[in-house]
This record gives sequence, structure tokens and C-alpha cells, in this order.
Amino acid sequence: MSLGPTTGREFVLTLSCPDRSGLVHAVTGFLVRHSGNIQESQQFDDRLQDRFFMRVHFDVSDPGTSLESLRSGFAQVAEAYRISWQLYEASTPTRTLIMVSRFGHCLNDLLFRWRTGALNIEVPAIVSNHRDFEPLAESYGIPFHHVPVTRETKPEAEARLLELVDELDIDLVVLARYMQILSNDLCKQLEGRAINIHHSFLPSFKGARPYVQAYERGVKLVGATAHYVTPDLDEGPIIEQDVIRVNHSQGPDSMVALGRDVEAQVLARAVEWHSQSRIMVNGNRTVVFR
Repeated sequence: MSLGPTTGREFVLTLSCPDRSGLVHAVTGFLVRHSGNIQESQQFDDRLQDRFFMRVHFDVSDPGTSLESLRSGFAQVAEAYRISWQLYEASTPTRTLIMVSRFGHCLNDLLFRWRTGALNIEVPAIVSNHRDFEPLAESYGIPFHHVPVTRETKPEAEARLLELVDELDIDLVVLARYMQILSNDLCKQLEGRAINIHHSFLPSFKGARPYVQAYERGVKLVGATAHYVTPDLDEGPIIEQDVIRVNHSQGPDSMVALGRDVEAQVLARAVEWHSQSRIMVNGNRTVVFR
């Protein structure tokens, strides 16, 4: 593995497959044949599921090597080892559609990180069922789409969302405190490319005013969970979680502020890792190569 400067274009290869001998050798052999130089390599062998996961970040010094030729070459390796895989240029930003309702802390945090270059994403659009953050979107020069949702118009609203996903060639949908439950059909269509964030208390509180409930129960930990969206509400494969301690001196408003900070940080890490192809779904769980 080289510790020196990058010598060419950079790529990321992620793969999973049934575990068997010779896998790492097959991958490194492919890289050698294509003038690949490994910058970072991580792997995980899930012995309970008998499944192997790997992420390789490499550069190629040969200017004649293209993404298409790399994909064509690795397809032969993948067929021999029954590998599910993806290969991208590392510099390619993840085209990200952000959805929000009336709590803007996660949206604001993601936009700031994007603008400062901390996230390798593009944001072609922001979608909301309210107009509260239209001025914020305009300040960043991002098209804002107001898509109201009622019980009667929900099918039309979700159809409009899918139109935007297709029209804008969206790679990732982020529910940055979007306070609407997505239909089972929409969840399935966005499988593996939609991330949600929600508070996670110990014990858990549901319904309206969760922070007031937490205060009244004397909660000592306030947390947040980022996960992939599935038809099972808030039960998709977990990407990242974090908590912060609170005590008896902090009222509901203080808990709300602390909770928003945790939510923003956890969601940002999930989006960052997804955009870097560091997350691989393993059944109901995730493998996260940090």
C-alpha cells in the first residue's frame, strides 16, 4: 500500500459475496493487471452469514485506463466468484435530494457542509411539504419544490417525488426531518438510497412532544439514529447512532437543542459515508467501513 501522493485517477470498488478462499488475491490481481495502486483497503468476513465484504480505494496511473475498462475487467472476476459489486470514480459527487418539513437544523447543517466542501455531494433540489425553508434554498441557489401532502393527495405527491428522482438522476434521498410517512411502495423503490434521521431516547418515546416526555421521565441520554428507509417505520438498517448526556438541570427546551445537534451530526456522518461508498447493507444490518 502506497503512502505517497496520488499518481492518477482515483476509484472505489465495493463488493460482497459468499466467503471463499482466494477472494482478496483475485481483487488485488485485478488491480495489478490494471496498474492499480491501493490507497485504502478494508474488509469484513461475516462468519455467521458466511459472507465477505470489501472496500478498496485505489488510483490508476495509466491515463488510458477508463472507468468503463475497469468495470469490464472486473466483471469477469465478479462472475467467477459470484460477487455483487459497484465501482465508481472517487471524485464523482453523490447527487442528493434533500427532503424537509418544518424543522430545519439537519437541512441547514447539510447545506453548510456541502457548500464548504465537507460532503462530496451535489444538491439538485430540495423538496418540502411546507414553504418554510424556501428562502434558505434560494440563498444557496438550489431549486425548491413545494409538494404539499394530505391524506387525499399523498399518491400524487409521492409520484411527483419519484419524477424528480428520475428527472434529476438522484443517487440519494435524505429525509432531513421530513415529517411524513412514506408508503411501502415508495420505500421499496428507494431501497438502499434513502436515509432517514430520528431521535432515539432510552427509553423510547413516540408521538407528539417527545422531548417533554423525556424531561418528565428524567431521561439521562438524548440520542439520534440514521438508517436506510424501509417499509417498517424507523426500523431500517442502522447506519449511525450517537447520544449525549443530559441531567436534571436541563429542561425540555435545552433537550430539544441538544437533540437537534446530535441529529444533525449523525445524519451528516451517514450522508458522508454513503457518498464515499463506505456502507454496505447486510440483511437488516449494515457494514460501515469508517
